[in-house]
Amino acid sequence: MHILAINGSPRKNNNTAILLKKVLEGAASKGAATTMVNLYDLNYKGCISCFACKLINGKSYGKCALKDDLTPIMETIANADAIVLGSPIYLHSITSSMKAFLERLIFQYLVYDQKHSTLFPKKIRVGLIYTMNATHEQFAASYENELKSITLYLTKVFGSCENLLSNDTYQFNDYSKYFAPIFDERKKHAVRTKQFPQDCKNAFNMGVRFTT
Repeated sequence: MHILAINGSPRKNNNTAILLKKVLEGAASKGAATTMVNLYDLNYKGCISCFACKLINGKSYGKCALKDDLTPIMETIANADAIVLGSPIYLHSITSSMKAFLERLIFQYLVYDQKHSTLFPKKIRVGLIYTMNATHEQFAASYENELKSITLYLTKVFGSCENLLSNDTYQFNDYSKYFAPIFDERKKHAVRTKQFPQDCKNAFNMGVRFTT
């Protein structure tokens, strides 16, 4: 079994990456092979609307025709048993790197029929991890509806999508060095101490579940 994690954060050792690594640790504890991909290390672009993946009898039907750093990642995903995607929330949405990646990943498999069928040949487990400064209440009020379509598309293509949220996360190691009066560092520290370890445990358990 092979589980692939895709880090859509520019940071390789902070909130999003930590949770993705916990997922992989959980999977590895059950004997799964694991791989981490950092999107910000790659050179690629989003969908260019060439429609080669939709061309009947075309050599790239059901497969993205662009050749860049995403090409081998797409091939790895096609052979994976589960994938976990992680992104911080920027301006109420996923990062631009994750957005471009999802355009390429999802569109190649979507069929233009009434059901939006999928050309992906099997069903696999998909995890979607969001990290954000927003509290759970703020996320539910202002963010959740904007992100629902991502879960729906991933479910259509791969068969399932499980979300994990990490709210009210630390953004700076030392808040005194940055002008950010909207945040209360004491409250942030309390969340970091009490809630983030639980988020890590939830991520580890996701990795365990994805091996079954």
